[in-house]
Amino acid sequence: MYLALKEIRHEKLRYALIVAMIVLITYLIFILSSLATGLAGENTEAIDSWDAKSIVLNRDANVNLSQSNITKDQLKKANLTKKQSLIGLAPVVVKHSDRKKESAQFVGLNKNQYIAKNLTPYSGRKVRHNHEVVVDQQFKLDGYKLGDQVKFNSSSTKYKIVGFVKDSKLNVAPAVYGSLKNWRALRNIPGGQLAGSAIISKTANFKVSDKALKTYSNSYVISKLPGYSAENTTFGFMIGFLMVISLVIIAVFLYILTIQALPTYAVLRAQGIPSAVLVKNIISQSLILMAAGIAMGAVFTLITANLIPFGVPMAFNVPFLSIMAVGLLLMGLIGAAIPARKIATVDPVQVIG
Repeated sequence: MYLALKEIRHEKLRYALIVAMIVLITYLIFILSSLATGLAGENTEAIDSWDAKSIVLNRDANVNLSQSNITKDQLKKANLTKKQSLIGLAPVVVKHSDRKKESAQFVGLNKNQYIAKNLTPYSGRKVRHNHEVVVDQQFKLDGYKLGDQVKFNSSSTKYKIVGFVKDSKLNVAPAVYGSLKNWRALRNIPGGQLAGSAIISKTANFKVSDKALKTYSNSYVISKLPGYSAENTTFGFMIGFLMVISLVIIAVFLYILTIQALPTYAVLRAQGIPSAVLVKNIISQSLILMAAGIAMGAVFTLITANLIPFGVPMAFNVPFLSIMAVGLLLMGLIGAAIPARKIATVDPVQVIG
């Protein structure tokens, strides 16, 4: 450690450049990770708020909540308990004469079932009457207010906003909570046989007897959300490539510095200093540089988290970012292995001549 610190102090500019590169890579990895987490959350916020463990859909709906339909006869056979809730889903365009249009997901609920009971607006109140809705906070950010009368799609029926809830998006679209009766009206099935779109269960082992329906795990339904898996895979590859780039950078810089300092290491070996001490020196250098770069990158990320506008889909998950930091440290250790091997096998006679 002593030799590592002394060498860093002696070559301040060189090591400062290495740290600067590590800071930029760390900052980019943390920001991309936060963006991936935030976008993934905006796809699943509503489902997560329902405390879903399993979801019952029509077997022919291709595991798509919006395409699934459950009839009244099928619902009767399902034998719902207080741990299940029927929902109806419909994509809508919310319109108001003085506000901008919003693409949203209308979620029809039964007020006597657990999702409606647990829905707690942070502003306003729950739905009590027909043609009342509770909406995601995104609407408030876009200028909507309590008491606003809104319309959905081409319908002339007006709905009153009576409450705002936090963190309730589905497929990146803000949720609009209303009654199942309103959902049937939006789907143009006022007197039909459709009861809803899906049954949400708080238990993982909820089963239905009707062969036209199938129970899926919550995680499986989420993985089938449009674009969800592709989005996460893309971000995963980007973060993985950045980790590899950090390994290459630290390995290349340390290797170049090692080659330049090879005569010095050869003299130290000739003086009887064990190769293990010199290897520990290069590894210590790598850890110091990576730790300094990661710490500074984390500081910049913290500053960004405090300055970022609310509408930007970023979520700073500290445990996940900590794992990324540990991964970067490991990349630094692996990157130090190449110059460490060079030092361990240096021949003083050959180098000094």
